[in-house]
Amino acid sequence: MKTDSKNLKLRLEKFLSEAGVASRRHAKQIISAGRVTVNEEKIFIPGTHINVDTDVIKLDGKPLCLVKKKVYLALNKPAGYLSTVNDERNRPTVLHLLHNLPFRVYPVGRLDFDTEGLLLLTNDGELAHKITHPRYHVDKVYIAWVKGHPDETALEKLRRGIRIEGDVTAPAKVIVSKRTNAHTCLKITIHEGKKRQIKKMCRAIGHEVQYLKRIQIGPIKLGNLRVGRYRRLSSKEVKALKNFSRIEMQ
Repeated sequence: MKTDSKNLKLRLEKFLSEAGVASRRHAKQIISAGRVTVNEEKIFIPGTHINVDTDVIKLDGKPLCLVKKKVYLALNKPAGYLSTVNDERNRPTVLHLLHNLPFRVYPVGRLDFDTEGLLLLTNDGELAHKITHPRYHVDKVYIAWVKGHPDETALEKLRRGIRIEGDVTAPAKVIVSKRTNAHTCLKITIHEGKKRQIKKMCRAIGHEVQYLKRIQIGPIKLGNLRVGRYRRLSSKEVKALKNFSRIEMQ
């Protein structure tokens, strides 16, 4: 692959994220799956450098280009939707909730199929990377209704970090919001985004999650946004979100 040093060079996964295809992490999976070509040559190795000005990059045979206008949306995701762009089994995805949009966006991180709440969507790959990568410590706040009544010892395990499938989670903020006869409502704040993390954390202390909803990502709150609806973030919110992520840890 020939390149001109005077032209703009990017890692292929960064180009995909800046083209509004997916977050950088997901872009690596797309590349490894052989779905991307550079000058008609299939590329399987993330980290490959491409020349934005001269190379022709295609995804599934369709040409890509860098996004000129950045878009930022907040969606109140209902249960029963996947936090992905498409699904091989044709299950509904969150993009089915975005009607007649003239631009392409993708979900930032994920919410489980049966989990509700705040999901951000954008074509800004750099910001998506900062929001989802745990090293930037962007807090995510959840409301979790769990079965039974966790005692203080169990809650302290969550606060200190708990072992799940061989890994120890980062310390979480956990507050008891409400109790009923059979359930407890916990407000849980984490900055990681491991798959089904909240559910696995609560299961590890013996209290299954019955209902889960994300209400905040960094400075962005779900507020009174109706289920299934979305809105554009204000310029003030976008600026706050960009400033919220901490300096990358060394």
